[in-house]
Amino acid sequence: MERAYEKFLRYSVVNTKSDDNSESIPSTKSQFDLANILVDELKSIGIEDAHVDDNCYVMGTLKGNVENKPVIGLIAHLDTSPDFSGKNVKPNIIEDYDGNDIVLNEELDIVMKVSDFPYLKDYEGQTLITTDGTTLLGADNKAGIAEIITVIEYLINNPEIKRGDIKIAFTPDEEIGRGADKFDVDKFGADFAYTIDGGFIGEIEYENFNAASASIKVHGVNIHPGSAKLKMKNSILIGMELNRLLPEFQVPQYTEGYEGFFLLDEFTGTVELTKMEYIIRDHDMEKFLSKKVLIEKACQFINDKYGPGTVELVLTDSYFNMKEKIVPVIHIVDSVVKAMATVGVKPIIKPIRGGTDGARLSYMGLPTPNIFTGGFNFHGKFETLCVEHMDKAVETIVEVIKSYGK
Repeated sequence: MERAYEKFLRYSVVNTKSDDNSESIPSTKSQFDLANILVDELKSIGIEDAHVDDNCYVMGTLKGNVENKPVIGLIAHLDTSPDFSGKNVKPNIIEDYDGNDIVLNEELDIVMKVSDFPYLKDYEGQTLITTDGTTLLGADNKAGIAEIITVIEYLINNPEIKRGDIKIAFTPDEEIGRGADKFDVDKFGADFAYTIDGGFIGEIEYENFNAASASIKVHGVNIHPGSAKLKMKNSILIGMELNRLLPEFQVPQYTEGYEGFFLLDEFTGTVELTKMEYIIRDHDMEKFLSKKVLIEKACQFINDKYGPGTVELVLTDSYFNMKEKIVPVIHIVDSVVKAMATVGVKPIIKPIRGGTDGARLSYMGLPTPNIFTGGFNFHGKFETLCVEHMDKAVETIVEVIKSYGK
């Protein structure tokens, strides 16, 4: 049977980069290229109902062999990040890694240095898959896809393993926050699910940020600078003033763990009009709500100072902390912890400083924590996969399924 990394190598060369400037579903048609490959592959191993719909959601079912057992979902996403090129990916396999700097591209002098990524030392003696320094690798999340299909193939080849139905889904556009937009939870039909979309070995995540966006327009008054005294209102300077009203140290570069932040993500302007785009994040709901109130008060202060309508604010909630939906069914996390212990993996339970499809799916009625893939340095040229850790992800998922089949 093919190992997960071998499947990954085939999937990685398919360019599935999503596009956050596109309004189509999926955002790039190339995601269908991989979706169709996966449907054919699932059918070839015995998933008769495997299909891809018009929105590029791949679904299928491995029928159970015992009755009255939980229906478990396994989910990964097709697209890769728009932050870096996913075209002409050339994976490089490093066997028995020596723990030193890795030359990704000698001609372009692109080196992954241990001084920059000290955890590379932990991979000494193992097999790594890297890029050639000119693209991302696609481990996020084609590694998860490869691991899910490997699990399914293993279960088919070992029918003595008792299990209920296993539902499979591969989604588009997760990287641009749209992966759950058209996900049909009722059609999927799982009692709970796991996204196989984490990083380092042992990671299991069931807490994520509460998230909102704040779109702000600052209206100024443009007067010829020669006669502007007491007349000009420079929207750029007013926008800068508004930003200074927010806590200086509640920004990404000064926060970690459970600490939330404001991120000024875009700032463009003229004297007449400035546009500011913020994202607001916090794991704690009360603190999250307080952050939204604070930015509202900052905008109101500017309007009181410079006149009504100077600032327009549109606050939009993006997703919420899945913890609220996972805790009532915490056994789905406990089962992963026990599975990891069985296969010799140390569990690392930590909050996600971001969001996943699982966060939104949890609020759509499908509790969905996140499990590691064995990759790291996602979204760029230093993206890397560990072959042995991919195998451990497969073993972990199989053990979880076994535990619910007993």
